Amino acid sequence: MGDHLHHSSVLIVSDDTEFARSVAARWQAERHVPEITLVTSDVWNASSAAGYDLVIVGPVRDGKVSAIFSALSSYPATSSVLVFDAEKDISWLQAEYPQVPTVPRRDGWASTLILIASESLRRTEAVVRAQRAERLAIESQGHATLGLYMLDMRPGINNALTSILGNADLLLLEPGHASAECRDQIRTVHTMALRLNEIMQRFSSLATEMRAGEKDSQAETATVSHRFGSSS
Repeated sequence: MGDHLHHSSVLIVSDDTEFARSVAARWQAERHVPEITLVTSDVWNASSAAGYDLVIVGPVRDGKVSAIFSALSSYPATSSVLVFDAEKDISWLQAEYPQVPTVPRRDGWASTLILIASESLRRTEAVVRAQRAERLAIESQGHATLGLYMLDMRPGINNALTSILGNADLLLLEPGHASAECRDQIRTVHTMALRLNEIMQRFSSLATEMRAGEKDSQAETATVSHRFGSSS
């Protein structure tokens, strides 16, 4: 089983306390155990599935199964598994909930349940990782676009800062043309412009390092490709 299982959360809904204890005990024998919560159908409500990666529905009172799975339909990110007692129920259960894995409660049912549940948790984790990777890719693309924009704007920004610093220096060299308060404000403008200039210089250095790193990487890739090509 994957290492992610001990970070997952499982909700077991059943009015059969022996069933719930058996599942929890059986899972304790595994290498990685998710966080397990046990509730009865009386405690169940529409928001019970929120925050859980998997819901296991065991034997519950008549009529409760439909209500539980109706509520689960509001949480598509949460997987579910249904365990049933009577073999006669298999047909209507599979017809009613074709998308839900079902496990008959007979010899070896606990191991089968853990196997199916673990696979469901793995799929859920895979979806979460894919969504996270997609978000990171979008963020990286946005950062790359911003970086390219700043590179394009760098000459204009440097020219503007040079003009600000030059005019501030001229004003400070002519003390009689400004009051003491204005001179303080001019010094503030001069100081802030210097800070912006330092930031732009750091950005320029970073851009140079990144370009050098890209060239080194490309050269290394080309060398490796040449070696493999020569040896083939």
